[in-house]
Amino acid sequence: MKRNASPSLPGRLLSVDVLRGFDMFWIMGGTTIFFNLRDLMDNAVTQAIAGQLDHAAWDGFTFLDLIFPLFLFIVGVVMPFSFAKRLETDESRKKLYLHVVKRTLILFALGLVYNGGLGNYSLSGMRVAGVLQRIALCYFFASVVTLNTGVKGQGITTATLLILYWVIMKLVPVPGYGAGILTPEGNLAGYVDRLFLPGQFCCYGFGDNEGILSTIPSISTTLIGALAGHWLRAPLTKNRKILGLLGAGIGSLILGLIWNLSFPINKQLWTSSYVLYAAGWSMLLLCLLYWLIDVCGYQKWAFPFEVIGMNPITIYVLSAFVDFRSITLRFVGNLHPFGSAQPLLLAISVFSLEWLLLFWMYRRKIFLKI
Repeated sequence: MKRNASPSLPGRLLSVDVLRGFDMFWIMGGTTIFFNLRDLMDNAVTQAIAGQLDHAAWDGFTFLDLIFPLFLFIVGVVMPFSFAKRLETDESRKKLYLHVVKRTLILFALGLVYNGGLGNYSLSGMRVAGVLQRIALCYFFASVVTLNTGVKGQGITTATLLILYWVIMKLVPVPGYGAGILTPEGNLAGYVDRLFLPGQFCCYGFGDNEGILSTIPSISTTLIGALAGHWLRAPLTKNRKILGLLGAGIGSLILGLIWNLSFPINKQLWTSSYVLYAAGWSMLLLCLLYWLIDVCGYQKWAFPFEVIGMNPITIYVLSAFVDFRSITLRFVGNLHPFGSAQPLLLAISVFSLEWLLLFWMYRRKIFLKI
């Protein structure tokens, strides 16, 4: 079950790539596979799993609500490693800033294209906000903070953004509703989106769940990841790093639950309690994989996730343009002979086709660093 190191990019923390791949697995088709498994084998266990693979209707938290903040957290984890490596190769800070700006603009543009922006000729017909757009903005602002402050400054910035968002959402009144109203129609974030964010909204109608104000705390999600990255880069023993991640993860979960009493855990609004609660689980997952993969050396089992984790944005964007399901059907047919297992087998086949494409890129060391 052990191997020495990743053959793709030596010197990386394999656990981070695996965690990113695990995260993307659910976006690529993991949720569809498990829903079809539930339909085929309807019992208490599959029902419980399926219940975690749908977003909370409003307040609350499910496993699926962890997927996006986990990705932003990983973006932050990589920053200290990536920036240090570039600066150690005598790359100027000016060139590094240009890299950050370029990457931000490309990610934001890809987000517009993903949302069908090129097919719309007016802002009213397109969605300006989106997943890639939020990744771009969080990457940019977290990069600026990381490049211009130390660990203490990044921690202060993280806390300030979370408290500022809480104060604004609780104290600034919304016309017709008042202050501190956190319902879908009465919350301040949705009101600001309706005033200033052009185009279509997703996903609750009264605002966009990747809208303007909720971007503020999402930057903190990325900065918490950056703090975890600094901790992993620090000249500490591996056991110390594990204990630090474990303690920080548990502490973040507790703080999130306490803050939930005043500012409910809510993905749509990306509340401050949601940031801390999701960050807690993110740190615990990173801690587990770091211990299992980078410390104990158990790596072979994680190879499928590593392949995905090396090209996450690639497969995400391709899914908007390539009909993997239709292509899969050309290879496997309609699967009618398998009866009620047909949807599950088709979902597994579609995921397998996507993974094989990433594996082909992996073997040829094609890693699209957008």
